[in-house]
Amino acid sequence: MMHYLLILLIGYLLGCSNMAVYLAAAQNVDLRSGGSGNPGASNALILMGWRAGLLVGAHDIAKAVLAVLLCRLLFPAVPLAGALSGAACVVGHMFPFYMRFHGGKGFAAYLGMTLALNWRFALLLLLAVSLITLVTDYVVLGTMTTVISVPLYSAWSGSGTTALLLLPLSAIIIYKHRDNLVRICRGTEIGLRSAHRGDHRKSTQSGPPRP
Repeated sequence: MMHYLLILLIGYLLGCSNMAVYLAAAQNVDLRSGGSGNPGASNALILMGWRAGLLVGAHDIAKAVLAVLLCRLLFPAVPLAGALSGAACVVGHMFPFYMRFHGGKGFAAYLGMTLALNWRFALLLLLAVSLITLVTDYVVLGTMTTVISVPLYSAWSGSGTTALLLLPLSAIIIYKHRDNLVRICRGTEIGLRSAHRGDHRKSTQSGPPRP
């Protein structure tokens, strides 16, 4: 039992690390009041530019990969050590204790967990997500594809226990993206191309039109 608690604790604490918050503090940017209001990679891209977005995304992926690989190394006798630690890392990203449990939405960390658990499937999924995002201009649609596909693939490939572990995690991520889905339906969601051009930041900085 102690092994399982340590695995969950290691994963959770690694997940609590949030590069978006650190960069925003350094640049005096309020992630909560701008863009999607989320301390994650997509909002970092919207508010601080593509370099910040890439750095935050890479950090979130890397911490989940580290959580999986580290716990597999430390606890080789625990069959689900990697999956448990990866899932705990995603939970830590979404509900960090030092941010009053109001963190990011978990997509990049979820992708990192998938990459560490099954890198071949993760690379195919990343290609599909990239195509969906480029075609639709919305990262959230790629996110939905990921969190739905991974548990289904786990069940299909015979990893029923892993699928059961990931299902509630996927449901939480979908729930945390509900506002994005509503904005897409209303046509007010900020697209990837607009974020890359900095249209949102320009409109924010320009303020209301002069009479």
